[in-house]
Parts: sequence; structure tokens; C-alpha cells
Amino acid sequence: MSNPQTQPLILASSSIYRRDLLARLGLPFEAISPAVDEHPLPNEGVAAMALRLAIAKAAAIAKVHPHAWVIGSDQAADLHGEAIGKPGNFDNALLQLQRMRGQTVFFHTAVCLMRADYSVAMNVTTEVRFRDLPDTTLIDYLKLEQPYDCAGSAKCEGMGIALLESIRSDDPTALIGLPLIALSTMLRDVSFAIPPPGNNRS
Repeated sequence: MSNPQTQPLILASSSIYRRDLLARLGLPFEAISPAVDEHPLPNEGVAAMALRLAIAKAAAIAKVHPHAWVIGSDQAADLHGEAIGKPGNFDNALLQLQRMRGQTVFFHTAVCLMRADYSVAMNVTTEVRFRDLPDTTLIDYLKLEQPYDCAGSAKCEGMGIALLESIRSDDPTALIGLPLIALSTMLRDVSFAIPPPGNNRS
């Protein structure tokens, strides 16, 4: 296998959250938005949907850039077996938060690392318990943060953390949108150096 440090690394996503997370690893990369239909398949489980879409996103970009390493990721919230996606607007976000208050929601964050001749993927699950808060608090939060591009409408890296009673996960960045512990393992397994070699070593 060629030295991956000399090959392009592409994040198959338009998400600013995933771009910011991947930047933490110090690796140069390009972000390209994949054209993937994100509608669930009939009778598809929430975790299975997230994994399928992560792979599909990586595959869409890898097909066009066969010599690059491509990272695909997808997240879906699972409320009693029902997928909760991005709300898109205030009314949908308020409805989501009303349904999730006092409930335990499982956020499935899938990640895939792919090249033309290689593919590995996994799903990281985060258990989130929402506080039972009144509508006035939920409305104030939504007006302040406007998390309409966030699955489940609660951004734990911002004010949304105040809506949560507990978070249980082996990979804390998974809830933000990209599980860096899992991804670091994947990248190291194909010989990426993390952190990358420094230029000023004595």
C-alpha cells in the first residue's frame, strides 16, 4: 500500500461541524459534498441507515477520486426506533424537542474510510438523556442557537448541552458529528501518522 501521507484525503461532507472536527487531527484534507439520496429504505433500522449512508457518501466521492482516501459519515437520532433527522426550521425543531424531552435518545454516528481498493466502516452509538423542560425553555433555546441543521435539534457543543441530563459514549466527538477516536484508529491502520510529523524536529 502506498504511503497515505502523500495521497489526497477527502471528507465527503458539506458539514461545517465535520470539517472542524477533522481539522483537529492536523491532516490536510479537502471537503467535497457528495450527491447521495438520504431517504431511509423500507423497514430500515436507524443504525443501519446511518452506516449505509456513511458508506454511500464515501463511495460517491471515491468513485470520482479513486486515488484519494475518502471519509464518509452520517448521523441519525433514534427515538424508540424512529429516525429523527435534521429539523430544517423552527417548527420542526420545537416538535422534535417536545417529543424528546424526558426521553432517552440514541444517536448513531457512522464513519467510513474508503479508497478504490479498500473500505472500513463502523457505527458509534451515543446515549443521550434529555431533560424534561417546559416549552418556554425550548423556544428560548431555539431562538438563541437555531440548530436547524443538527439531527435532534440539540447541539451539545453549544447551548444545547443545557437541554441534556446525561451523555454516555466511548467517543465524545461522535455526538457532534464525526467520531474522531474511531476515525483515528482507521487512519492509523492504513499508516497515517496522527499527529502528522513535525517540520522542526531536532
